[in-house]
Amino acid sequence: MEILIPADRIRERVDELGAEIATDFDGRPITVVGVLTGCLIFLADLIRRLSHPTQVALLQASSYRGTATTAGRLDIHDELLPDLTGHHVLVLDDILDTGQTISRIVDHLKAKGAASVRTCVLLRKIGRQQVAFEPDYAGFPIPDKFVVGYGLDFNGLYRHLPFIAVLPELPATEA
Repeated sequence: MEILIPADRIRERVDELGAEIATDFDGRPITVVGVLTGCLIFLADLIRRLSHPTQVALLQASSYRGTATTAGRLDIHDELLPDLTGHHVLVLDDILDTGQTISRIVDHLKAKGAASVRTCVLLRKIGRQQVAFEPDYAGFPIPDKFVVGYGLDFNGLYRHLPFIAVLPELPATEA
């Protein structure tokens, strides 16, 4: 597996993102809404860098199924969200790929009455974006390759890796 972003560089960048977010929210309470399941490690690391009142909430939005490496129909499950009316929300996602998922999530949370919605992605895949969307915070630009680690998976595996790696090509029988 080719390591694209080593663990120490991820740690440094998460520190930087935490400082930027803390400065921008200037002590105002925020609700960090993590997009399951890929955000979990990023979410845990990032919220520990925030010193102001922070509520954590989760939703599930997925367009990948099983061993698929291309997006399908998007499903949003928000049963774990609190009432967001009047809250300042920061959506935390693992990767900005086509932009369809995060743009739909932002619209969904605004419709739930959030006072403001900002977005933070760990990775921004270059060359795949189909929806005009600019995240408020982005960790790393990456090439158009399928990556795993630091919460990102392939068929439920590799989330535990402390780095971001390019998944090697699968044999034709496994694709």
